[in-house]
Amino acid sequence: MSTATTAGPERTIADARERIDALDDRIIGLIQERMAVSAVVQETRIASGGRRVHLSREMEILGRYREALGKPGTALAMTLLELCRGRI
Repeated sequence: MSTATTAGPERTIADARERIDALDDRIIGLIQERMAVSAVVQETRIASGGRRVHLSREMEILGRYREALGKPGTALAMTLLELCRGRI
């Protein structure tokens, strides 16, 4: 096998991994932004006499992720909710 033959797949993999890393950076940034926005919602709700967590809203979010991503989407949404509001 020549070097040119092996360099192609290796370059493709390296490029794809770089793109994955960039996407992960964006995803992490969006999660951090979501956490900050969620904190504003929780603080506002509590200040106005409400509860920190709105369960019907969380069920909407779970359903949205499940519809878009299947069963693993539910687990992902649960993780996001936990990050954004803490364990209940």
